[in-house]
Amino acid sequence: MIEYKKRTLANGLTIVVNRDKASKLAAVNILYKVGARNENPARTGFAHLFEHLMFRGTREIPNFDLPVQMACGDNNAFTNNDYTDFYITLPKDNIETALWLESDRMEGLDITPGKLEAEKRVVIEEFRQRYLNQPYGDQPMLLRALAYKVHPYRWATIGLTPDHIAGATLDDVQAFYRTHYHPSNAILSISADFDEERMLDLAEKWFAPLADRTVASQPIPREPDQEAPRREEVERDVPATTLSMAFHMSSRTSQDFYTADLVSDLLSGGDSSRLYKHLVQEQRLLASVNAYISGDIDPGLFVFTGQLLPGTAPEQAEAAFRAEIEALQSIPASDYEVEKVKNKFEANTLFGELNVMNKAMNLGFYEMLSDLPLVNGEVAAYRAVTTGDILAFSRRTFRPENCSTLIYKAKK
Repeated sequence: MIEYKKRTLANGLTIVVNRDKASKLAAVNILYKVGARNENPARTGFAHLFEHLMFRGTREIPNFDLPVQMACGDNNAFTNNDYTDFYITLPKDNIETALWLESDRMEGLDITPGKLEAEKRVVIEEFRQRYLNQPYGDQPMLLRALAYKVHPYRWATIGLTPDHIAGATLDDVQAFYRTHYHPSNAILSISADFDEERMLDLAEKWFAPLADRTVASQPIPREPDQEAPRREEVERDVPATTLSMAFHMSSRTSQDFYTADLVSDLLSGGDSSRLYKHLVQEQRLLASVNAYISGDIDPGLFVFTGQLLPGTAPEQAEAAFRAEIEALQSIPASDYEVEKVKNKFEANTLFGELNVMNKAMNLGFYEMLSDLPLVNGEVAAYRAVTTGDILAFSRRTFRPENCSTLIYKAKK
């Protein structure tokens, strides 16, 4: 149970705080509601580029990391398709250092031509190393492009092509900063051993003076229902062939999300899971196997993927996946099987709440979902999933016409 208090400032910034009496550290997390899905299709990769630029200093603080280190703290960030998150942990008595730094770079980022060119080179090199020059690097990008035709989830956080970053101008990135980095597009969440009202007041002290910017929100295009199966086969210089099957599923805020997450764990949650037992251990078709959900805010994907053993044809692997799907659609899962997965999730949730940064991050995330009470309600949501829900979800989701299949063949 994470107890919290919330305040919204006049400039639109939302602040959520939690008192953690067990920790000597403070966690300060700021979430900006901008990810890859908010990008122009002709200018992708900007959200991730800004994750880098936000550490390149402001007009007042040229070296962001130095004050954090002097306060005995640590900081980092990540970007995904839906949002960008920056976080700092430090001794609780130094909490104002974190608030000072974050409030300063919310409006005072110093983007110079030199800094921009340096970070462009870093991001382009990251694109090449992780996605173009690494075995299987472009596989998730190909699967996205196959499954999505309209929605911006069709590109990865890194972007569609390094050319978009290479062509980014100073005007482009300054416009992106003005559009997305301002108080009403951010959520500040804090967990520390301070009175909640004191934390709210400290946050207000540092962030209330910032002016908001009025920016017209751009609608996110809705992905149409997939009405026919899609297939793509590519050949790459990789050690083994892989097969991936992606099915469209519900959004993060749907009850179906919890059913889908449970199903993914039934299928591939460890050595006793269905796919590992049947396709790796018993039938010896695959060297490794996984089933996972993308977890996106907008309707996402449920993905089956496996690396084929040398003697296995892609058709055999696909047929084996189909057989497992048919079992999900026709035979109720056992109470023991379902309860084991539910217990695992509950244990992970409880252990996660011991970490001060996890609490701060979770508060920001659920506030972004516009359902802050859900931070304490997800265990109940998983507990509410029935075997009937699993059958209905599997029948509704794992339909041939809703499937995008990617065969990633190893060159002979």
